[in-house]
Amino acid sequence: MGTSWNEEGTSFYSLSCQDRRHSKHIHDNVHGNIYLDPFFLKLVDTEQFQRLRDLKQLGLTHMVYPGAVHSRFEHSLGVYWLAGEAVHTIKAHQGSEINIERNDIRTVKLAGLLHDVGHGPFSHLFEREFLPRVLKGSKWSHEDMSVRMIDYIVDAHYIEIDSAILKNVKEMVLASSETASQKIMSEKRFLYDIVANGRNGIDVDKFDYIVRDSRACGLGCNFQFQRLLETMRVMGDEICYRAKDYLTIHKLFATRADLHRTVYTHAKVKAIELMVVDALTLANDELSISASIHEPAKFCKLDDSILRQIETSDKQELKKARDLILRIRRRDLYQFCNEYSVPKDKQENFKDITPQDIVGRSSF
Repeated sequence: MGTSWNEEGTSFYSLSCQDRRHSKHIHDNVHGNIYLDPFFLKLVDTEQFQRLRDLKQLGLTHMVYPGAVHSRFEHSLGVYWLAGEAVHTIKAHQGSEINIERNDIRTVKLAGLLHDVGHGPFSHLFEREFLPRVLKGSKWSHEDMSVRMIDYIVDAHYIEIDSAILKNVKEMVLASSETASQKIMSEKRFLYDIVANGRNGIDVDKFDYIVRDSRACGLGCNFQFQRLLETMRVMGDEICYRAKDYLTIHKLFATRADLHRTVYTHAKVKAIELMVVDALTLANDELSISASIHEPAKFCKLDDSILRQIETSDKQELKKARDLILRIRRRDLYQFCNEYSVPKDKQENFKDITPQDIVGRSSF
């Protein structure tokens, strides 16, 4: 049972000193010991949540960074844990002025646990690259699907949960959108900033994946989220941080930018992603991949194994898709041709430009 200390030397109990006699202990390679009480375990022990084990957090990045095989499952447990730590820290320091109730704590932790349950295969490739190609004008998002999956899990497994809590959990999952964030009307608006912060982007989702992704890819990480967790306070119904912690905040976004440059948009990773999008597009009619987004029962059967399904099929209709995957296996990848940096004020003019346009023109 641990005790933490604030700057004045006053002790307060963190999440670590809750009664854990009935909790399940899980060891995480980022956060150490994570505890799940029976209520949260009911959700974790469903086939819909367990599906996250078969979704790699960084999609196809492991084909360039071999260690990047961590899953959405462990990330979701990490966000659940940090969400609990954050709300308990705020309660410990400001309990007399902010009325954080037991249901508030449960709601925030649930949002952390379930925020990615609607993710498709291969990280964001599924919603940003594949679906818009096969479903013209598609606005589908994993956040919207997470909301649908939450309802589906609760109904399919007869999980008893207060309707108000369920509503707030779904709103918190959607809060990463600036538009959705602006629509939130709550007397405890700050609670919606913990998991997915649409107001300033500082949230425990990033705290977890930045450290987890950096470690998995073998990169150094100077961002220390613990400092922010310990000192976050609520002011004006918004989570705030000390002015002297500005360097830590800067490191959060600087590390994220570095990950985008060196990992998420690595030239070979993007080449493989483009090939997989082409393979999925070629296989879509035969396997009805995109149709799964309309039914949670079908969607929860869709994961990264779809590539293996294509690769091992002997159907003639999938031959072109199989051939592309074979090229990936043999590292016969699409070659990088050119890139063009578009000024921010000109981006609207380039929204319909395709890779073929870039390859086919020497200049714009």
